[in-house]
Parts: sequence; structure tokens; C-alpha cells
Amino acid sequence: MSAWKHEVDSDPLFLSAFDSLEAVFLLEGERLTSDPLSEVVRVEISGVRYYVKRYWGAGKGLRHYIGRPRVKAEWQNLKLFAKWGIPTAPIVAHGLERRGGAFIRGALVTRELENTRDMAEMASHGDARLANPHWVAGISQQLAQHTRTLHDHHFTHNDLKWRNLLVNEAGKLFFIDCPTGSFWWGPLLHYRIIKDLACLDKVAKRVLSRTQRLRFYLQYRGRARLSQSDKQRVRRILKFFEGRE
Repeated sequence: MSAWKHEVDSDPLFLSAFDSLEAVFLLEGERLTSDPLSEVVRVEISGVRYYVKRYWGAGKGLRHYIGRPRVKAEWQNLKLFAKWGIPTAPIVAHGLERRGGAFIRGALVTRELENTRDMAEMASHGDARLANPHWVAGISQQLAQHTRTLHDHHFTHNDLKWRNLLVNEAGKLFFIDCPTGSFWWGPLLHYRIIKDLACLDKVAKRVLSRTQRLRFYLQYRGRARLSQSDKQRVRRILKFFEGRE
């Protein structure tokens, strides 16, 4: 059984390229990443670029039958971001195929966010914007607000790294690539929140000042100064990746 949905578009080239799961798996383009279970290909149609994520495996054994396939998790999570007011890549098509209850393959197509750059690339190339305190303050405020929105919904990204944050020329921040994000409660939620914040700080500690990092945390908490519980949490964040880097 195959289920496929796409946005209505009058461009016949668009309709032909993304008309079905079969059509999407026949698309040729620039391969950006690949692994044993998936690949990402960039294609251009009528001057617009799209990112096509194609999955042909869910993992070993019972993973084919149990749980939510990564491709489905990703499109559902991006839809949650949009619902919660978190800017993300526009979805144009998605779907998957099962046979006898087992996941066979699936795909997600998103439209390119034009004139954006991921923040990990900015950090590694010494982008001048990271040395501009006003620009950093604007991005910090957006990042704090959107991260807090996720966590207030008991949801964590689980891969909240700078490479999954895009910024455009107008200084607008976008969240992308979230196939492992999920809802949590109780101690597990608290642990996952620490992980999200530690992932963000992993690069921040190399390129931002202590004051900027502290300001981000206070923005995230919506406070003017650290409470005792905040200080304990900050220590956990700083120690999270000790021995694993």
C-alpha cells in the first residue's frame, strides 16, 4: 500500500516530478548526502530548488513493523513546527509505501529556503555576522523563543545542532531536519531538554562569549537572572558532553 500527498501547483513540470512516490524515486539530481537507509537529492524545477529525502529502509528486524518510520516522523515534526509558529522548510510532498505492514520506502520533498546558510557552516567559515553583537542578539532571541516553544509542548528536537539551524539574509531563523524529535514527560523530558540545550552550546562555546551564551539561556527561561535551579541546570548543560567529545 502506498500513500502520497502533495501540494497543488499549476506548473506541469512540478506535477510530473512529484506526482507519486514512484515518480519521486525516479528523480535525478545532485546527491548531497547518503547512507545505507536514505539519501538527500537536490533538484531544480522551473527555477525553484527542492530537497528530496528518500528512505528505503527503517532499520533491522522489527523496526520495519514497529514504530514510526523516520521519514514520517520528519514530515509530522515539520508540520508541528509550522503549527507552533516555528519557521521551517515548506513541505511540498510526502508519503510512504508499506507491504504486509512492513515499511518499504518513503520520501519527503521540501522547497528550498532561499538565501540561507546553516549556522554550523557559518561558524566553521568565520562568518562576519557572528562577530556582530546586534545580529547575534537577534538570532539568540529567536532561537530562545522557538526552543522554549518546543519544550513547553513537551517536545524535544533531539538533534538541535547548529547545522540544523538556517539563517537568511534578513536575519530570520529556521529549524530543519527533525526525524528523531518526539514528545517526552517527567525525568525523560528534563534529560532531553538538557541534551537540546547542550547540543546548541557545543558550538556556541567556541564562537560566542560567555555573556552571549548566558543571555541566550536567560532569554530561553524568560528571566533577568539565574535562579538556584537554573544554576544547577546550567552545570548539567556544560557537563553533558564531557568525555564524549
